[in-house]
Amino acid sequence: MRVSKRASSAVALGAAFALVASGCSSSDGDGGDAGASSDGAITIDGTQPEVGLVPSNTTETGGGAIIDWIWTGLVEYPNDGSAPRNAVAESIETTDSKVYTIKIKKDTKFHDGTVVKAKNFVDAWNWGAYSPNGAQNGSFFGDIQGFADVHTEDPDGADGPQKAPEPKAKEMSGLKVVDDFTFEVTLAAPTAVFPTKLGYSTFMPLPDAFFTQGAEAFGKKPIGNGPIKFVSWEDDVQIKLTRFDDYSLNDKMKIKDVNIKLYQDDTAAYNDLLAGNLDFQQQVPVSAIAGDKWKTDLADRAIASTTPSTGIIAFPIYDKRFQNPKLRRAISMSINRQEISDKIFFGSRKPADSWANPLTPGAKAGNCTACQFNVEEAKKLYAESGGFSGELVMYYNADASHKEWMEAVAQQVKTNLGINARAEGVPTFAVFRQNINAGKMTGMYRAGWQQDYPDVENWVGPLYVTGGSSNDGKYSNPQVDALAKEAASAPSLEASHAKYAEAVALIDQDVPSIPVYFGGQQSGHSEKIKKLELSNVGELDLTSVEL
Repeated sequence: MRVSKRASSAVALGAAFALVASGCSSSDGDGGDAGASSDGAITIDGTQPEVGLVPSNTTETGGGAIIDWIWTGLVEYPNDGSAPRNAVAESIETTDSKVYTIKIKKDTKFHDGTVVKAKNFVDAWNWGAYSPNGAQNGSFFGDIQGFADVHTEDPDGADGPQKAPEPKAKEMSGLKVVDDFTFEVTLAAPTAVFPTKLGYSTFMPLPDAFFTQGAEAFGKKPIGNGPIKFVSWEDDVQIKLTRFDDYSLNDKMKIKDVNIKLYQDDTAAYNDLLAGNLDFQQQVPVSAIAGDKWKTDLADRAIASTTPSTGIIAFPIYDKRFQNPKLRRAISMSINRQEISDKIFFGSRKPADSWANPLTPGAKAGNCTACQFNVEEAKKLYAESGGFSGELVMYYNADASHKEWMEAVAQQVKTNLGINARAEGVPTFAVFRQNINAGKMTGMYRAGWQQDYPDVENWVGPLYVTGGSSNDGKYSNPQVDALAKEAASAPSLEASHAKYAEAVALIDQDVPSIPVYFGGQQSGHSEKIKKLELSNVGELDLTSVEL
């Protein structure tokens, strides 16, 4: 879902990483006058975060982008999609891919002036993993020895969710502070991909103030350690950020202030962009893509990029009506993805044909057989499933351009299978996500995945392993879980990717969700911005902006 840009020395991970097409823009020959940027300010578009800004509790892009901007992790993911590189980490060393010694730089600070120390990582990870704290990203710490002792899942029985048992411990046995700037991580089994994960926001450090204030208060006034710091938050209106002048790493801010305007409608944001009232919009509305209108409107301020993200429609498998895999496969195969790409997205998105975005290291193209458009097979499977009674509602958040394609999908399902299907909008992304997290979805719903770190594991573990942080539909297959566990402990990335391919083959038979399109992004900026870069997932790299 979320990745951020930082820069420093390289981490040797022994693998080649796919390059991701990333946008950059310069409105003049010299790339702008950095000196003129130093006290400048910009306004960019955003969405209301679902919850408070706590790294291990944020699973959506509205809050995730802000966390990416105000925190710096142990490693960073370069804008060009190349291999992760050290950021706060001075070194990450291992001889067996099981025990990692991590040394951090001694001159980094939190925004409250306190020094970032090894214990700030250890304490943050223990807090995120301890299940009574309710961190949505808790499962990302599952590689670490002792995770099972601090994290218990709610046992879902015939009477619905039950209270989870109290964990045996409050801290994972696999984390040990060696000295102020060194800590040791022992994993439950060798995990070659572990260093790759460490730039994801879940693994960010937390200052001592977090533990004295509590998560709720901290989340409304977060204290990070990145190049830009939090100023204020007015719900559904704006979030203000400003440069952190004591930031000591290479990627310092060239401008001073950033105002994130929280829109409920992407067309309104686009109109502000055209009027010069908005300086950056990450994704222009679909209506502006028709006939390349956005390119005409913005000229050299239009940026096209390709990102490792996929548009998905998910099933609430906790609803008995959606528990037959033949029904789910029939619905998926009744969707003409090429038609949606051509007629709704005007060719700016590609039809999805695999479970992991093919830009991701370890991903296999074409492995989603359920993504094939085959009305005859879909009707056969639908009949074998026993059909679907009543109205099939497909929900989407109405504050972005999802209405057209969701309505198109609903109409295709209605036409090709005879199901009484329709699409319905939920006013805001925050409310939409709250309903999903509460397990209250009464129909299929729009989803999407933007990779957190560059490895196919990120497209399996969080989404399709039992208890995964973003397994919102509550899909569960013990064989998938077992293969994912084998993949995680494989001796090499190559062996790991082979096991994940086996797991994906089972996922393809179960069809727990429906991949629809691969992400293409159309961004725009104002004349004020002379130079910028996008991260490898299409977010604005605020440290690159020059005015």
